[in-house]
Amino acid sequence: MAGHRAPVNSNDVLETPVLDVVAHSLLQSISEEGGYAYVSMSTRAAAGDIRAAEAAREVAWEQLHSGPWHSVLPVWRDAYSMACLHVAKFQYANGEFKEALRVLDMGLIMGGMVLRKDLESAVEKATERANALLRVSEESDNGSANANLVTNQNAINLIETLQILPKNSLSSKHVGKRSSLSLEGFMNDHFLPGSPVLLTDSMTHWPAITKWNDLNYLKKVAGYRTVPVEVGKNYLCNDWKQEMLTFSDFLERIESNSCDVPTYLAQHPLFDQAFAYNLQIQELRNDIVTPDYCFAGGTEMKSINAWFGPAGTVTPLHHDPHHNILAQVVGKKYVRLYPASLSEELYPHTESMLKNSSQVDLDNMDMNEFPKFQDLEFLDCILEEGQMLYIPPKWWHYVRSLTTSLSVSFWWSVS
Repeated sequence: MAGHRAPVNSNDVLETPVLDVVAHSLLQSISEEGGYAYVSMSTRAAAGDIRAAEAAREVAWEQLHSGPWHSVLPVWRDAYSMACLHVAKFQYANGEFKEALRVLDMGLIMGGMVLRKDLESAVEKATERANALLRVSEESDNGSANANLVTNQNAINLIETLQILPKNSLSSKHVGKRSSLSLEGFMNDHFLPGSPVLLTDSMTHWPAITKWNDLNYLKKVAGYRTVPVEVGKNYLCNDWKQEMLTFSDFLERIESNSCDVPTYLAQHPLFDQAFAYNLQIQELRNDIVTPDYCFAGGTEMKSINAWFGPAGTVTPLHHDPHHNILAQVVGKKYVRLYPASLSEELYPHTESMLKNSSQVDLDNMDMNEFPKFQDLEFLDCILEEGQMLYIPPKWWHYVRSLTTSLSVSFWWSVS
């Protein structure tokens, strides 16, 4: 297992049927955008030059960071995907499956759509080989390890919890709770009037409820995969940044709980088939079920996002444009809600990119700066494992993890 290398049969290669067909036309498009150096390197990479493959990936990476993301030409995203495939093919042939998966994931996250099928099939094949090595390693270690829980905090100390929550938490109106609510009841009582509700007994059939609290399971099915994480208090802070980590490294950060700066996998479409990074980790997607409530109103699903992080991670006060069900799989969260009618009193940011976020920091409130915020009524709750919270469109919400927390949000709109 040293260096994650293993012997590979010369006939066992990463196949790229789409790339084989479109390579010529794609390189021609890149040439037309001035990418002559990239074309030269990519041609040499296809002929077996690993250094040229790495150099082509660097050139494409620089183009992806040459300006605002929306201004990046789509052809350079496809160029990056192509280079990732070339590099990964060399790594796979050398038995470096973990390294190949990292490169392929970067292609999925940062690359374009033209070569996505090749990237996904390559990920599947490299994952199978990496997991086969992992099984051999476990057997040599006398079997798999005992279950290692993500969190075993079944109860929280309410007095201690109130000390870390925003002022007046859990002293106002609580979000109403409904058990085994029918779709008709949800439509009439909450969806149509736009009223939040805490839904219980609606996730008992999810495999994730038992599987995701096992660190060994999470590392086994997704440990080698690369994901973008947020580092810092939250996205409104100056020291906030993003990093790329393997899922296993991310879980180890959570497990160690030694870092003063939170690391948060936030709003990432880890298992979203429809948008952006596509379906990144199939095994985790198989563990969750889209709630029936998401089909209210003639549904158009917008996004299914992962929110994984340690205790203390915060999503600041903001609102979203879609219907939202936040499903709590592992751990507990505190959620505070303000209706859309109070938007003016919540002092939205004036910058276009942050207009859906409040200037009020609930963890450090300044009533002199934001006097209208004083004494506003709100709803709040503690979202427990196995519960779902319906948040109507435009409702402002603040979220804090009280323990290590794994959550899934489902966004949909009325089509």
